[in-house]
Parts: sequence; structure tokens; C-alpha cells
Amino acid sequence: MGPVSDVSVIPLGDVDPIELPGGSWSRMLVTGARVPGTVSSIGASVFTPGTALPAVCHETEEVAYVVSGTGELRLDERVVEFGPGDALHIPAGVWHAVANTGAADVVMVFGFPHPDYPPTERR
Repeated sequence: MGPVSDVSVIPLGDVDPIELPGGSWSRMLVTGARVPGTVSSIGASVFTPGTALPAVCHETEEVAYVVSGTGELRLDERVVEFGPGDALHIPAGVWHAVANTGAADVVMVFGFPHPDYPPTERR
């Protein structure tokens, strides 16, 4: 593969949100539809205080970075707490649910080695 011919910039405000419970949202920013040829994707989420999402399980691994806020990943056998500045690695096939346990929004950036939100099971 040759060098990339151009850099893509996708402003957050140009992407429609995926509405989540409690006023929370996610946006898939870099995707194959917006950046033809990409093999990975990145998105951003805001989880409002008290939000606890249903568990999901992705076909690929997920990586995330917590910009601000505190919460936890609820796994089948344990709970993993996270806070500002934490990076998370969630292996493929691991059921997980994000919960904001703090008093402020959780702002999180996440990505997948897939050109879009990967195939995902939901509970």
C-alpha cells in the first residue's frame, strides 16, 4: 500500500448522534463510509450521570480512552472501574456494559480494527 494521499478531518458536529438512554449519545466519526479505504474506525461517546447501558459483545476488540468522568465496565464476572486518563482494552467476544457511576458526564473516545461499528450482539 502506498502513502496516504490526504488527511481526513471529520468534525464531531457533522456526524449525527446515535441516541442512547438518559440523553447519552455516541457518534461513529471515522468509518469506511466517510473515509474510503480505512480499515479501522473511531468514535466518541458521552454518557450522562446514572446511565447504565445494556451489555454488548463485539466481533472485534475495542479500545477506548476516558477523557473525563468516572464509571465502570460491567463484565459477566467482575466490574472494572475507570476514570479520566484511563485507556481500556476490551478483547473480542467479551460481554461488557458501560455505566456512569459519577456525578459528571463520562466522555470517551473508542475505536475498533474494523471500518465501522463492528458486528455486535446485544442482551
